[in-house]
Amino acid sequence: MLAAYLNRINYDLPVRPDLATLIGVHRAHLLNITYENLDIHRGCPLTVDFDTFYAKIVEGRRGGWCFEMNGLLAWALREIGFEVTLLASAVGRASVDEPFAPDHLILHVDLDQPYLADVGFGNGLLEPIPLAEGRYRQAGWLEFGLRQVGDRWWFENQAYGGPGFDFNLEPYQLADFAAESHYLQTSPESGFVRTTVCHRYTPEGIVTLRGAVLRRVTVEGQRDEAITDAASYARTLADVFDLHLDDIDALWEKVWARHQAWGQAQR
Repeated sequence: MLAAYLNRINYDLPVRPDLATLIGVHRAHLLNITYENLDIHRGCPLTVDFDTFYAKIVEGRRGGWCFEMNGLLAWALREIGFEVTLLASAVGRASVDEPFAPDHLILHVDLDQPYLADVGFGNGLLEPIPLAEGRYRQAGWLEFGLRQVGDRWWFENQAYGGPGFDFNLEPYQLADFAAESHYLQTSPESGFVRTTVCHRYTPEGIVTLRGAVLRRVTVEGQRDEAITDAASYARTLADVFDLHLDDIDALWEKVWARHQAWGQAQR
């Protein structure tokens, strides 16, 4: 199973529980597996069951969201020999006074020092960072931040990404995220329910398909392009995100209807 995962992320270097492997596997995962929530809009329930999302991502060559992506990475790192702890974080809180919902799974990896790993944020970390306060520059132009207040850590995402998240070091199990996973994919209040999203790291930067808008972010800035028909949508999913679905027309109808409603609301 580990060999199949390493093949899925096109990682052919020797693996051992060291920093070089941690960085290499983390990068390869993000460069080869798309962050995506399309199944929510295809009527396919998502799960925190390992066997299910392993089959989906590795054997089915799909992508996934944080519970699947970081759940898979945690398993792979443990298979290699790393000590990995699952942590729960809350996205977008301004302070600890706001309600805490464990809506984002992240990983604590112990080596010579603790590291924060996260392949489940889509446009977040490209590589793990030390669990230590500071600013971290990756790919030469993406800058992230980490600070500690009491027993909580606050992660600041790069400027082109979404909000950050906060967390402490209380250990979790995959099953602990089942209720939040269900809520995020069923509640009308959930952003995952309101729109489709795909993120993928490339050698040049980050590509995002949110609804019918394709955004490319590079060191030169960001550029948006509207997708206007089902054929272009299918081609974008296949060529840019390596996603090949057999029900594109039905999915596109939902995406395009929401895009038109969004456009009307902007007028």
